[in-house]
Amino acid sequence: MKQLMLGNEAIARGAYEAGVRVSSAYPGTPSTEINENIANYREIYSEWAPNEKVAVEVALGAAVGGARSMACMKHVGLNVAADPFFTATYTGINAGMVVVVADDPGMHSSQNEQDTRLLARASHAPCLDPSSSQECKDFMKLAFEISEEYDTPVIVRLTTRIAHARTLVEQGERVVPELREYKKDIKKYVSMPANMIGRHKVVEAREIRLAEDANTLPINRIEWADRKIGVITSGAAYNYVKEAMPEASVLKLGLAYPLPRKLIEEFAAGVETLYVIEDMEPFYEDTIKAWGIPCSGKDKTGVQGELFMHKIEEKFNGAEPVGPMNTADIPVRPPVLCPGCPHRGLYYVLGKLKLTVCSDIGCYTLGALPPLSGVDTCVCMGASIGMAHGMEKARGVDQAKHTVAVLGDSTFCHSGMTGLLNMAYNRSVGTVIIADNSITGMTGHQNNPANGKDIHGEPTTQLDIVKLCEAMGVASVRIVDPFDLKETERVIKEEVARDGLSVVISRRPCALIIKQTNKPVVNDPDACVGCGMCMKVGCPAIIKTETGVRIDPTQCVGCGMCTQLCHFGALKSAE
Repeated sequence: MKQLMLGNEAIARGAYEAGVRVSSAYPGTPSTEINENIANYREIYSEWAPNEKVAVEVALGAAVGGARSMACMKHVGLNVAADPFFTATYTGINAGMVVVVADDPGMHSSQNEQDTRLLARASHAPCLDPSSSQECKDFMKLAFEISEEYDTPVIVRLTTRIAHARTLVEQGERVVPELREYKKDIKKYVSMPANMIGRHKVVEAREIRLAEDANTLPINRIEWADRKIGVITSGAAYNYVKEAMPEASVLKLGLAYPLPRKLIEEFAAGVETLYVIEDMEPFYEDTIKAWGIPCSGKDKTGVQGELFMHKIEEKFNGAEPVGPMNTADIPVRPPVLCPGCPHRGLYYVLGKLKLTVCSDIGCYTLGALPPLSGVDTCVCMGASIGMAHGMEKARGVDQAKHTVAVLGDSTFCHSGMTGLLNMAYNRSVGTVIIADNSITGMTGHQNNPANGKDIHGEPTTQLDIVKLCEAMGVASVRIVDPFDLKETERVIKEEVARDGLSVVISRRPCALIIKQTNKPVVNDPDACVGCGMCMKVGCPAIIKTETGVRIDPTQCVGCGMCTQLCHFGALKSAE
């Protein structure tokens, strides 16, 4: 049976058909839908882990224990998981283990354009690069075979367009291998220096063998056509090359690492001009040039942003320059916090108090945009607390009383707890604000340890953030409702002035996960003096007009935040 599937959905299907027993992940665009779809296959144990490091450790434990397993994450998640993953390629596995990593060319929802192929090489892990949803499913099954054949974790690398595009997929039956026997093997699984010196030799020999075998691997294939131009490509770029350069000969690489040198040399010798067209870094190109094979590609496309068919037509065929979409006359529409978002009130207060805000990554990062303009720094998960602490230690206590760290409940579970412990241990007097909206919001409302629900929405142990902070030695922990602007302002002013470490929990559920019962705010145009105070919260339901403002009832959820800012009675909560 054939079915249209997202690439992420097809990854899940491939895991199901390959007999995966355990899947652990942390949500991150563009990878989130993988584990969400796996959760629909109840034959597979699936979970949201607090972070990607834990997810890889869970998958590794399951694999060593004899079950096929996987972990899923976005590209920067592999940074978090690098500690166990880089050593897992030394220890090897028992049953197959696959780590699915989704890169984000163009940074649609990411802080960088990191190329996972570089980490595959650095960690000595095989890396597969599918070009369609069908290949996503097929490559998953192949990845487990490679994992078990070569005794190593395997990376399946996606990019945004492959993860989020729908193509037809031929579905198969689930085949579950027998649970492999676990045998104690200290020299293999205990990563002490004396043991890993020997394992490094195993890794080297394995990589040489796999590179040789890659020359005959069916997913690396030559598609001969006009031999004047040959293109080496993979992943999403393969589709663009076939569309933009239909007459060119193509070497499609399904295995991104290690590269099949003999096959590449054969292909290069058979064409007059060799191009390498690849998303992101010149990973293939640099290696091929290092072998002494003349080629080019990145000199035309550059390393920034996504490749598109029109871009390849322009750079390699001399076509007229065009964008991926004709958007020249369309105004820019930046992302905004939703109407009724609890983060809006928090950032309004932080801006009013003119505090330096070290933020984290999540919905609340949108507080950086005008008119709130309430964020000074944002680097990675958990960095808000470490950076605020660093500013205090660099510039003294006075800086601490003008600086706060802001992060969400899910991010606090992911990477914030150790940062807060560091502040307590090293006698910080700063303030951390946990924006607790009871969900992992930016990636599409996944549950996390702080809201007491598992991946299936079923009740489980709920982290008590207040007790945890107190146990770490935080001098003051207070909870505020960010919809109450005066109270939020009062509490934050008191806490940043305190001579001791403090935590403020800004607690109100995400506006998209609770049923709104309030009626839209009523505006009285005759009472409006055009002061613009209500515009300072940046709510999309408030529209500026020539005579003042009006409320869009189709967007307003009746949170009443704007009524607290209007001192002339022009905005009122509906009766």
